[in-house]
Amino acid sequence: MELENIVANTVLLKAREGGGGKRKGRSKKWKEILRFPHIRQCTELGNSIERDYFSICERQPIGRLLFRLYCETRPKLQRCIQLLDAMEDYEVTPDEKRKSRGDQIIKTFLTKQVTCCVVCPTRAVHDYLSGAPFADYQSSMYFDRFLQWKMLERQPITKDTFRQYRVLGKGGFGEVCACQVRATGKMYACKKLEKKRIKKRKGESMALNEKQILEKVNSRFVVSLAYAYETKDALCLVLTIMNGGDLKFHIYNMGTPGFEKDRVQFYAAQICCGLEHLHRESIVYRGRVGTVGYMAPEVIHNEKYGMSPDWWGLGCLIYEMTAGRSPFRARKERVKREEVERRVQEEDEEYNDKFTEDTKAICRMLLTKDPKQRLGCQADGAAGVKAHSFFKNINFKRLEAGIVEPPFVPDPRAVYCKDVLDIEQFSTVKGVNLDQTDNDFYSKFATGSVSIPWQNEMIETECFRDLNVFGPQGTRPPDLDWNQPPEPPRRSLLDRIFRRHNTSPQQPQHIMYIALRTLRPKITV
Repeated sequence: MELENIVANTVLLKAREGGGGKRKGRSKKWKEILRFPHIRQCTELGNSIERDYFSICERQPIGRLLFRLYCETRPKLQRCIQLLDAMEDYEVTPDEKRKSRGDQIIKTFLTKQVTCCVVCPTRAVHDYLSGAPFADYQSSMYFDRFLQWKMLERQPITKDTFRQYRVLGKGGFGEVCACQVRATGKMYACKKLEKKRIKKRKGESMALNEKQILEKVNSRFVVSLAYAYETKDALCLVLTIMNGGDLKFHIYNMGTPGFEKDRVQFYAAQICCGLEHLHRESIVYRGRVGTVGYMAPEVIHNEKYGMSPDWWGLGCLIYEMTAGRSPFRARKERVKREEVERRVQEEDEEYNDKFTEDTKAICRMLLTKDPKQRLGCQADGAAGVKAHSFFKNINFKRLEAGIVEPPFVPDPRAVYCKDVLDIEQFSTVKGVNLDQTDNDFYSKFATGSVSIPWQNEMIETECFRDLNVFGPQGTRPPDLDWNQPPEPPRRSLLDRIFRRHNTSPQQPQHIMYIALRTLRPKITV
């Protein structure tokens, strides 16, 4: 049994390392899978796509890179991009260096004729670029290449898009396993929602709601949905994989329960940013059915609530990361749900010597029973939480830019999850039949690739760099030449044999039969 776990972990680690070869985990046929369609085949997409500057040139990662490549061919536009990059760098510059960085930007980009500083240079540059430069860009080969990438993005997604690896854990409707995109080598977590289990529990709206929320949110602090597809038995959500494991595993399974203060601050700051991004989209993370001891008093009382339970949950997490136990129940304490809920509503949490004064203060303010008085529930929202002295060492702008060094880096050679055989398996669902109504629901769920995560995948795995090639001296390659017809589709070996025999009028039918019989062993291999 131990051998089975070792093998499963070894295979997963090899996949995470890219298989140890030059292809970095990509399939042998990765270039064929990501082969650009001829630009003539993108006409319908070009006519229907929304021609919005910020969507195409800023929000979409590949669109942003291609627009910048276009701007590099024109000195004036290249200067605009350099200013945008300088301003972006200025925003994440530490406070003590911002003045000198600002002076450098003014000296580099403003002429002597300018008598006053532009109030918002970033907005002014985007206003300029979204006019004539964006209109001209849409007639360039760079925009045509963007359409080719969008066509690849819209390819059908099936189980054959991925390689499947070991089970990592369990969700509400099925297992979560590691998977890898064959074309790029990118690792993900595949959350499988068993169709019959969903129907038995009447969880269709819950499953679709989860999918739509994950699809809507694009934040480095929230797990991203990259693909949604279906198999015969399951609906599948392909999500960001967390190779470091979950927070609970590290709190309780990596030495003495709990963390040092710097780790507590770092993780709490990240969670705070994630909640802020969810709240901007009017999404509450903690619903009515939450973990025992983490549900806010207003949820237990069945009162109306907005974002307040999320800030209560953050207080519980800061407490648990510090103390190595939850605030209203000791580790492995056997106590009824009703008793925990009574403690949440009536008792105050206790603090030991692991808590500094500012850690106590933020926990007390987040664990205030009255949501109207709770930190984060005032008019300033997340900004009020970030301003607390507990986070005085956190530069949130740099944190959101992903340039703050974490206090702990997981071992890349470790698998931070339970052994394969320790993860309880689901029982078989009986007495449930699927019908056409279910198929209609599945079509709403299985929508394929999600744009921004898919484009980020192409860039991170260097597929964009390897495939985004143009002709010599900046000319159009054949697949971007409107005057050249598309290449005929490549035929498989079986297609070529059928075509050869079908175009030979004197070929007897029995010879065709013999040819296929002879070929069959080669196909199965």
